[in-house]
Amino acid sequence: MSLSGFIVSLIINFLSQFNYFGLFILMTLESTMLPIPSEVVIPFSGYLAYKGILNIYLVIIFSSLGGLAGSLIAYYIGYFGGRAFILKYGKYFFISEKNLETAEKWFRKYGKISVFTTRLVPIIRTFISLPAGIGEMPLKEFIFYTFSGSLLWSAILAFGGYMLQDRWAIIFNIFSNMDPVIIGIGLAIIAYIFIKLYKGYKNNKKNL
Repeated sequence: MSLSGFIVSLIINFLSQFNYFGLFILMTLESTMLPIPSEVVIPFSGYLAYKGILNIYLVIIFSSLGGLAGSLIAYYIGYFGGRAFILKYGKYFFISEKNLETAEKWFRKYGKISVFTTRLVPIIRTFISLPAGIGEMPLKEFIFYTFSGSLLWSAILAFGGYMLQDRWAIIFNIFSNMDPVIIGIGLAIIAYIFIKLYKGYKNNKKNL
């Protein structure tokens, strides 16, 4: 069995045993930047809803709440770690100075709504909270955009798993094949948000 197959098997067993609690925990861990694919967690939960084991609407709610909880943890890591954190550890998240400069040109016209849209981007969606915290994005706005994006993402995957039934794993396979493109786009968006928020933070300090 491959490593990815082993991880998928563990996730399925965990969800089958702990249901909503397991769903919340897994989504919380995923949003704290751990390598747990929501493209497995949520569609399989949707499949369990199809089987009558779970409720599809509760699957969406618990997924979204878990995403928010984990995102808040990552947000505060960035918030208290500051810019020094991203400069020191950014390489481990594939965020370089070149990424920042390129993203600034590409996404200059977009604002905080990017926090919402990035929540719909597989893999990179888990990293968006870090630059938002570093840039000290207002907490209420961060919660609103994060939960809204998580809610939509959870609904898409949950209903996908529900409708595909025994073929729910198709969703995971589709997103796995899109990884290189997704990573490139997602990194650019994250880098842009970091620049935008950090510049706003600096300007606010100057005006004090």
